[in-house]
This record gives sequence, C-alpha cells and structure tokens, in this order.
Amino acid sequence: MNTSTSKDVMISILGLQEYEDINPDSIELTTNGKLNVTPYGYHLSYEESELTGMEGTLTSFEVRPGRIVLTRTGTTTSEMVFEQGIRHLSLYDTPYGQLEIGVFSRVVESSLNEHGGEIHVRYAIDIDHQLAGENNIHLKVRESAVSQ
Repeated sequence: MNTSTSKDVMISILGLQEYEDINPDSIELTTNGKLNVTPYGYHLSYEESELTGMEGTLTSFEVRPGRIVLTRTGTTTSEMVFEQGIRHLSLYDTPYGQLEIGVFSRVVESSLNEHGGEIHVRYAIDIDHQLAGENNIHLKVRESAVSQ
C-alpha cells in the first residue's frame, strides 16, 4: 500500500543550456505539478508542454539526501542521476536512437519539504568523454492555492 501523501503544487522552472559553438538556450516557465512525500524523500512531477518541446512527457524528480534522479517518460524517455562530484552514465532516447551520455554534477542542492522549496542542479554533459555542454536547472516549488 502506498503511504505517501500528495499535494498539488506550482513549479517555476528556469533552465539554461550552454553548448560549445552554440548560443546559450534558456527556458523559463511555471506549471502545475504534484509533490509526494515518501518514506525515502520527495517525488516531484509535472507534465511537459509544447513550450518545452516535450509534450506528452511526464518529468519527475526523486529527491533524497545528496541525490536527485530526473526521469522522463512518454514521448521523451531519459533518466539522469545527480550526485555532487560524481559522474553517472545515462541513457537518452531520441527520435534518432538511444544515446549514452555522461552526467557530471557540479551542484546538487535541495531545500524541498512537504510545503515546497527549491531544487538547484548544475551539471556537465559529455559524449564519449568529450564535454558537450553545461546545464543549470532551478526549480521553485510552492503549494497551489487550489480550494479543496
């Protein structure tokens, strides 16, 4: 039986991608999501939209002390593990096939609690041990003012 509690939340997302020889790309949006308090930490999820180019994809963050796992399922499928100072291999499904990438986390911070909080992750992506880019994700989570 699932003993987690779930809350409707508003999530403000600021993402910045910096790749060599390409202008930085940033996205800023606010969306509805769910925050689940679980025995091991927190689970935050939201549906992607046309704005992100991943409509039909569910994005979730599993937040534990010192470790955050970002999972996408649906039209885009990927899993990235963030632990500060550690490189993890991740698989990323694209329309052209599956890609194995290295993810080296420089910053992994979370102040998430049952009422909301923030998540900040800064990481480098490499392909075949060659730096491909730097990414920065910052999420602000607050309880929705939805009447019950």
